[in-house]
Amino acid sequence: MIKVCSLSKSFNNKNAVCKLDFFIKKGSIYGILGPNGAGKTTTFRMLVTLLKPDSGTVIINNKEVTRDSNDIKKMIGMVSQHYSLQSEMTVWEILELHGKLHSMKRKERHDKIDELLHFANLHQESDKIAKQLSGGMKRKLMLIRAIMHNPEILFLDEPTVGLDPISRRNIWLLLEKLKNRGMTIILTTHYIEEAEKLCDNVLLLNGGKRLIEGIPQELIANTGKYTVEVFDPDNSEHYFFYSHKDAVEFSSKMNNKYIVRKSNLEDVFISINKKAGDAIGI
Repeated sequence: MIKVCSLSKSFNNKNAVCKLDFFIKKGSIYGILGPNGAGKTTTFRMLVTLLKPDSGTVIINNKEVTRDSNDIKKMIGMVSQHYSLQSEMTVWEILELHGKLHSMKRKERHDKIDELLHFANLHQESDKIAKQLSGGMKRKLMLIRAIMHNPEILFLDEPTVGLDPISRRNIWLLLEKLKNRGMTIILTTHYIEEAEKLCDNVLLLNGGKRLIEGIPQELIANTGKYTVEVFDPDNSEHYFFYSHKDAVEFSSKMNNKYIVRKSNLEDVFISINKKAGDAIGI
């Protein structure tokens, strides 16, 4: 459904994104992961036509995406990382405005608003102005506003940043419901648990470059299902094992403090960077 070919962007002669290639299947949740400065948000902004790439292409449903692709823009909804609500407007008014901007007829708008307010459990907040909402409610409102016009694809940039664990899980539940309805969802996140819970496939970035792409549990299994993390006063070292027995046996020889735990996507990232460092003698 979405094909990205050799996508690149630089600022002040410094590569922010460098020759990215990936493919996103229809009806899946695709995660773009990496530390701060990895190129996640730059990639996101190019995918949603907010930023023009220096080179490369984004193709959605066999059509190349440009900043003038109005037909493509109608197919997508977007939730930014930062709160972007009209603070003095009510929940209902914000959704009503979005529907009008997309030329939805009055009955269609009102039926959709009612449906989405119940979908997000915000129906009792419809007359409350946005600035009075909690952080979790604001995130839910931004999410249902983005799907007010029935897009096929939803883009989210750090959708749960700054939320408490309960609010974060409420957003996860809504995203899983949207996926079950057939929506394609692309999100950036630095929350490892979020990516493991939601994503069918993930792309790990660092320094604007692709490190690895794949199914989260397969990436973890290939790295090693168990991690021994060894602590010393200045740093920590990570060692990866395919069996719990081997991990325990290795850790028993450690003099420093350590923990044995199941591996996660962060360990995949650490392992790849460690191998790259070893290869060049770092």
